[in-house]
Order: sequence, then structure tokens, then C-alpha cells
Amino acid sequence: MRTIILGLAATALLAGCSSDTAPPPEQAEAVTLQPGEYAITAKIDSFRSTDKTAPATKGKAGDPPTSRRACIAAGGTIAPDVFADAGDKCTASNSYVRNGRLNLQLSCSRPGHGTVMQLADGSFTADSFEAKLNTATYFTGSGDYAMTRTFTGKRVGSCALKESLVP
Repeated sequence: MRTIILGLAATALLAGCSSDTAPPPEQAEAVTLQPGEYAITAKIDSFRSTDKTAPATKGKAGDPPTSRRACIAAGGTIAPDVFADAGDKCTASNSYVRNGRLNLQLSCSRPGHGTVMQLADGSFTADSFEAKLNTATYFTGSGDYAMTRTFTGKRVGSCALKESLVP
């Protein structure tokens, strides 16, 4: 059986080799998220208690989407508070917003509760983005939960907001 698998692997590798040379792929223009004010909606896709107690947050799957406005900085930098819940203080531990891909790892603290970890994974065009936000809490007391939300943002113009995030 191992011989057959090795033979198939070798055949697949040789099939990838060809004397024909393909033209080089066209250089795709790098996509950046344009700075400005964005209208953002968030919809809860799934929500569950992870410690079998009442979750220490409002909201549940199926609730109407919420909306907010936020400014995206020059260079496509997305501030951590764009994805934060009210009152949370977040920092980005890893951030990748380039070439149409968006990936942010956020570590947040919620006063009186503890740690909220979030991972935003999505894509963007020059004037919009969509991301799945996975949230897991690690509170000092009860109320831990896991939640998945879909965030969509659409550029609506130059940033007229005085702060980076307005509910």
C-alpha cells in the first residue's frame, strides 16, 4: 500500500513538470482599505455559554444587526475598538490588513469581568470589508461565553468623526 501511495505522489509531482512555459501571471494591483468613515453592521451568528451560566453580555443569535460608524486610518489601519463591545479596552496583538485579506487578533479587558479574546478574519475591497469575529471570554467569575458575529463595513465618505468610533 505504501508503494502505491509513493508511486501516486511521484506521478503527481512529475505531472506538474512541463516543458511548456506559461506566461508570468499579471501583477495584481495591491488592494488597500481606503481611509475614511465606515458604516458598520454587526450580526450575531452564534452564541453559547461556555461555563453553563448566564452569559455576562447582552444579545443572542438572531437579534437584529447593530450598527455603528468608525474611521479607518490612512494605510487601512483598523483600530481595535471597531470590533470591541461597549466598555471593552482592546489592543491588537497581531494585525494583517493587506492585499484584500483582513486578520486581527485582539486582546480585550472588560472592567469587572476579565479577558475577552477576539479574532477577526475576513476580506476587503478598497471601500468595504466583511469579517467573521470569533469571541471567547475568560472571566474571573461566571458568565463566560463564545460568540461569532459577522461584521460588514462600507465607506461612506471622509472621516468627519472626532473619535475613531461612534455608536
